[in-house]
This record gives sequence, structure tokens and C-alpha cells, in this order.
Amino acid sequence: MLKNYWVKHFVILGYCFQILWGQNPQETDQPQFIKSIVFKNQSTEIQFPMVKLGESFHLHFDDLNGDERNYYYRIKYFNHDWTPSNLFQNEYLKGFNNLRIENYQTSFNTLQPYTHYQLDLPNNQTQFLISGNYLLEIFDESDEMVFSRRFLIYENLSTVEASVFRTRDLEFYQTHQSVQFSINPLKGAYFRDPQNQIHVSIIQNDQWNTALNNLKPQYNNGSRLEYRYDTESRFEGGNEYLFFDSKGIQITSANVSYVELNRLYETYLTPNFLRRGYPYSFTQDINGDFIVRTLQGSENGDIEADYSWVHFSLSAPVLLEDQEIYIYGKFNNYQLNEENKMYYNPSLEIYEGVVLLKQGIYNYKYVAKTPEYNLYNAICGSHALTENRYLILVYYRFFGNQYDSLIGIEETSSFEVID
Repeated sequence: MLKNYWVKHFVILGYCFQILWGQNPQETDQPQFIKSIVFKNQSTEIQFPMVKLGESFHLHFDDLNGDERNYYYRIKYFNHDWTPSNLFQNEYLKGFNNLRIENYQTSFNTLQPYTHYQLDLPNNQTQFLISGNYLLEIFDESDEMVFSRRFLIYENLSTVEASVFRTRDLEFYQTHQSVQFSINPLKGAYFRDPQNQIHVSIIQNDQWNTALNNLKPQYNNGSRLEYRYDTESRFEGGNEYLFFDSKGIQITSANVSYVELNRLYETYLTPNFLRRGYPYSFTQDINGDFIVRTLQGSENGDIEADYSWVHFSLSAPVLLEDQEIYIYGKFNNYQLNEENKMYYNPSLEIYEGVVLLKQGIYNYKYVAKTPEYNLYNAICGSHALTENRYLILVYYRFFGNQYDSLIGIEETSSFEVID
């Protein structure tokens, strides 16, 4: 009897774990020897891998071991909420999976040796058959996952109109933004059971960790679906990102205080301060992204851009109790880990952090983490006037299909936020 009791409980716990694991497949962090992961559409500098069905995109990354290892890629398909799909591989892929990345080069004339890998998708061996949510997994020769990244393939089967408003809630009027939008089917078409078959996600500045999901239409205006929410589609405005420019790694440039040469270059940035509580000031940024660039050699950033230890510093008169401070940006996929954690130096009254980064233009900001929450705007502040990029994703499960098609996208900005 007792044995059966424990068996039943283990089965229930295992089932619950399976459900929780399947609901949100987190992107796997890369190890420290994998750097400068760039995954994007070939026609834009914005690093968000989203393409129209049939178009191409590419993945770049560096292996600092520099020994030309073999890496392999696998592709998986997911439902709108990133739960595993029931589709077989041949229902979403044409060709082969689990193939070696054959395009790689060794670095040239750099202090830090590395091997640069490039994967173009789709290619002669792998093509995509349907739109929706995908996950790209990179494995090494030992069949161990090195890192993974989400990507999206869409079809233009609907139109979306969107604008960004200041929230109507006076408590958040100065700090938050609300996204309002409508969805129209193509002329002559209609949505069947939109309350259950249409699923919408809103992503701010290409960051999955703060996305809003599963918004339902408030009402229909003919065949048009209206989403005029205030609270349900509300985001913190945040603040403009800080930046630095290290294209010329041997000299000082924008927000670089001075440079030293040891085994590698040491790049010391101008100290920053706690911006929370200060008035909003517009600064043009790239919303947390980075662009690899170099002024060396033939200016081929893929293999001629060098690496340097970048020293960050944040002025703070006292240690922030019960908070850990991190350097935050696309350079490490917006993760909070030991690599970008800062430590307090009481003698100088600053937080200090060092990150190994490739030459280029980088956006970053500082975020705080408590045992319960990630406080993305506790250090830099939040303003309703901040320029943010919003992406609206519209998923629809057609009658008879076993998957969620990504039938429409819309990009909008809060540059001209509406009162």
C-alpha cells in the first residue's frame, strides 16, 4: 500500500514537471567560450530572427577556443505559447535536421584567437514548410547542447494597425506605456472563433522575458478585431539605453574613458550614475542591441574584430541592500548571470563589472535582482516618453490544422507616444 502511494506521487510529480517544462522553453545560455551570437534577418541590422516564409536569415557566433570544432544544428517547432507541437518533423521541415555547420573561418590578426561560424537558413538541405514558432539548437561533437535561440517565420495573411499610448491610470501615467491595436483579415476572409483560435503576443525591444501573451479581442468591428486595453497591454517605459563605441579598439571614443594593452585590450568606460528619479532625457539608442564593427584591416568584423575586456562602473554611495546588480543587454541575450554581475567596491563607492566583448557599438543598462524579482528599471528609472520598439505577433489555428500559424506581425514605436 505504501509503495503504491509513493509510486502514484512520483508519477504525478513527474507529470507536473513535464507540464511546467513544456510551457516555456527557455533559450539556453551559451558557455563563456561562445561569444557574439548574432541571429537575425539578412536585410536588417536589428537582431531579432523573424522572417517571412521563404526568406532567409543567418546565425553568427565565435568560439574563443579557436580550434575549429564541429558544431551541429537542430530545429524544433512549437505552438503559439511555446509548448511542444505534436507535428512530425516532415510536417514543418523539408530536408534534413541535425547537420554540421560547414561555414567557418579563423580570426585574422587578432590578439584573441577565435573561430567564427556562420549558418544560413533556409539552405539547400533544410527548408521550412509552415509559419510559426521555432527553436534552433546548437550541439557540439559530444552531442551536448551549446546554446539555443528562438526564431519566427510569418505569413502576410492579416494586417495589424497599432499605436502606443500613455496609460490612463494616473498612478503609472509618467512611467508606463500601453499598446493598442486592431487585426484585420485579408479581404474576403474572416476569423473563425477568434476568442479561442486567435492568440496575440506583444514584445518590447525584442525581449521575450517581458512579453505579454494571450490577449483576447475586446470586441469586433465588423471583421476587424479590436484590442483597446490599457492595463492588460501595459509596459514599463524604462529609460534610453547607455552605449559605448569600441570600433577603434586602440583609442578612446564615445563613452570610453581610456584603453590599456595587457594580454588583451582593456577598455574602461566612463562611470555611470543611478538615473532613477532624474528627469527624462532623449538619447538615440538601438534598444539594447549591439553591432559588431572594426576599423582594423579590411574592416571585416566577422574575423578581424578583436576582443577586449570592457570595464563598467556604476556610482553608488552605499551598497544596495538585498539587490544584485547586473549589466544588461543583447550581448548576452538579456540574461542575468555571473558573467555580467557587478560587485561593490566600498573604497570607490562604485559597482564594478568586467565583460569580454567584441569590437563594435553596444547598448547596455543596469538592472537589479532581488530574491523574488528582476527589477529591470530600478536603477535606470522608467519614463512614459522613452522610445521603445514594440512587436505584435498574431497567431491563428486554421480549421483542421494541428499547429498555430503566425499570420501577421506589426512593428510600432513609442517615439511619438499618444496622450
